[in-house]
Amino acid sequence: MAISEIFSVMLSTDLSEQIKEVTKESHVRAENTELMLSFQRGQVTLQQYKLLLCSLYEIYQALEEEMDRNSNHPAVAPIYFPAELARLKSIEKDLEFFYGPDWREKIVVPAATQRYSHRLRQIGKENPEFLVAHAYTRYLGDLSGGQVLGRIAQKSMGLKSANGLSFFTFPGVSSPNLFKQLYRSRMNSVELTEEERNGMLEEAVRAFELNIQVFDGLQKMLSVPGNLQQQSSTNSKAVHSKTLQIPGTISPMLRMILGLFVALAAVVGLYAL
Repeated sequence: MAISEIFSVMLSTDLSEQIKEVTKESHVRAENTELMLSFQRGQVTLQQYKLLLCSLYEIYQALEEEMDRNSNHPAVAPIYFPAELARLKSIEKDLEFFYGPDWREKIVVPAATQRYSHRLRQIGKENPEFLVAHAYTRYLGDLSGGQVLGRIAQKSMGLKSANGLSFFTFPGVSSPNLFKQLYRSRMNSVELTEEERNGMLEEAVRAFELNIQVFDGLQKMLSVPGNLQQQSSTNSKAVHSKTLQIPGTISPMLRMILGLFVALAAVVGLYAL
């Protein structure tokens, strides 16, 4: 079914449900990228995790700067929760742990990440209402299961503390499920014309496509050792050459679910909503 046809049959449903509907196909494609499959197997290397953090930094820097700048926009204001959801400072802490105080000089990202950041800044200037689609798919995906994932990552990588795992924690959110209900309710209350709504749904599909491109770009970087030369030295002796593996004592189904969530929360942040 074409996107235009989907729009015509979903006008009476909530915006959050519409986004999930129009992005189903892209969601399946994201699950089947090479890098995503490695997450589903529960085998994520430290190099992969560090590269993901680098891309997350660039993406969230653009997203949160534009959200801040447009915080009074009628579409953005209802879902603007910087105290509860902002990720940039947490990612900065994680990057400093793995790369040291000069981590900004060691950031390496694929061209796809730069394109994603550019798109966020573009819509922040031209169509601020489209930021809602990106904020929803990122933040609610990140929020789902973050604490569980953080504990698994800590054990798997041999970390003796939560250092390097700040991305997974949301100290300002006491109940993720209740907060997600509030967030969806706020988002569904945003008043949009039919044209604006269609544009936002198209932007949600674009968000998935941009993230799939980030997946592919990261995988290409990982496949060429020379691209990661400066990634080889870190400030963490305990985690060097470790692999993030989901413990073997849990069931295969739970292993698959948790592995999938790592990928969605860390790169796509999309569908544990």
